[in-house]
Amino acid sequence: MHLIIDGYNLIRRSVSLSRLEKEGLEEGRKGLIRQLADYRKSMGYIITVVFDGWIGGSLYEEHVREKGVHVIYSKRGEKADEVIKRLAQKKGKQIVVITSDRDIAETVARCGGITLDSIDFETKISPYRLQSFTKSSFCDKQDDHIVKNTTKKKGPSHRLSKRARQAEKVLKKL
Repeated sequence: MHLIIDGYNLIRRSVSLSRLEKEGLEEGRKGLIRQLADYRKSMGYIITVVFDGWIGGSLYEEHVREKGVHVIYSKRGEKADEVIKRLAQKKGKQIVVITSDRDIAETVARCGGITLDSIDFETKISPYRLQSFTKSSFCDKQDDHIVKNTTKKKGPSHRLSKRARQAEKVLKKL
């Protein structure tokens, strides 16, 4: 699976990364890349982060590899959104794009890819995500016996569309 991340979008929506960005733009980028490098090591996904370079950047698109994460800085005059859309059209169904930008999400969906909101992704890569589950959500202990929580379904079943089921399947892997 190939993850493509709208860098500044994720940084500015994340509580911890936005604090780092207040110290400096470079600090926010480094913090994000550190988190993504750790996530890449544990999950083994290909990760590409795209940052804007359209105002004061280079005349050419820059590609850098930092800690195993592929980083792209858009060229001067081009936004990261355009780079992500171009990557989505090139890769198609093989990508998951992390962004909260609706325009990018629509383009990715048309190309057959999957999008995930930046805030949802941050909760997935958070090192404390396992602590958010409570013991009672898995099972209850009663007299040294484990009793599984079960729910009886009521009403007619509702099946998601094929595209939604595929997206859900991919997102569970994250």
